[in-house]
This record gives sequence, C-alpha cells and structure tokens, in this order.
Amino acid sequence: MTTGVKSGAFHLDHAGSTVTIRHKTMWGLVTVKGHFTTLSGDGEVRPDGTATGTVTVGSASLDTKNAKRDTHLRSADFFATDEFPEIIYEVREVTPRGETAVEVNGSLTVRGTTRPLTLTATVTEASADAATLTTDFTVDRREFGLTWNQAGMMRDVTTVNAVLRFRRTQD
Repeated sequence: MTTGVKSGAFHLDHAGSTVTIRHKTMWGLVTVKGHFTTLSGDGEVRPDGTATGTVTVGSASLDTKNAKRDTHLRSADFFATDEFPEIIYEVREVTPRGETAVEVNGSLTVRGTTRPLTLTATVTEASADAATLTTDFTVDRREFGLTWNQAGMMRDVTTVNAVLRFRRTQD
C-alpha cells in the first residue's frame, strides 16, 4: 500500500474505525447525520503493495440520534434490514497512488443490489502491523432501490465518510 505496510492478512479494528453518513433532506435545508455501530472487515496486502478485502456494515446499526427516523430507515422504505442485514463493500483491488493516496476499486451492495464503486482514500497510518484509510464518497441512493421520497423532500445523493483501521492478524 504505502511505505511501512508489509504483506499479509489484516482485520478491521472496530474501535479505530467509523462509517458515517450525511444526507440532505427537507428540500436541502436539513442535513441528517448518522453513524453505523456494527462494522467488520478483512483484507490482504500482497507483496507488490496492492490489496483486496471486504468491509461489512450492519444496516440496522445506523444511528441518527432519532429513534423514530431510525426505525423508518430500517423499514422496507429504505434499508429493509430484516431482509438485507448487511451493506457490503467488496474490494477487488487497492492500488497505491503516491505516498499517501490509494485507489480502491470494488463493488458496493445495498439492499441486494450491487454496483461498482471506485474511490480514492488517504492512508493516514501505515506501519508493519496496521494501516488506516480515510475516504469521503457519494452514493446515489436510487441506484440501490432506496427511492422513498415523500413530497420530494430528500436529495438523491448521500455522502459517506469512512475511517477504516486495519490491524495485522496474528499467525
């Protein structure tokens, strides 16, 4: 990945990782913010510095600090968490793009719909035993079947911020 990260298997460090969202609603006047409390993942850094892996987010774990809204987000109008309990980002390849940037090519699955997603991440920590990647990207919720939009109140694009810390697994 970058200088200092050695090849091998890595596991997502839940305590050092966050996935948050920001979404405009009320015709763009209000920003709803939330974070997912259930995260997991694994990855492998190859000897050439490229990497693969998976990050899984519990769709029912989204917390926006509003119980009524969170219940609605878990319903069939949005994430349908009973049927689709996980949001999965499958990383096909992470390629170094300089000292601190990496290009991440993969696919995002939400509500059973999978779409390609390429993003750029910044490596904020890189050592033999750990790596932290930070990224901001946008997702059009309609592409994943999240089309509920009473009175046109909701924007289509959601911004996602992810800080993902991976630690080397013990052999």
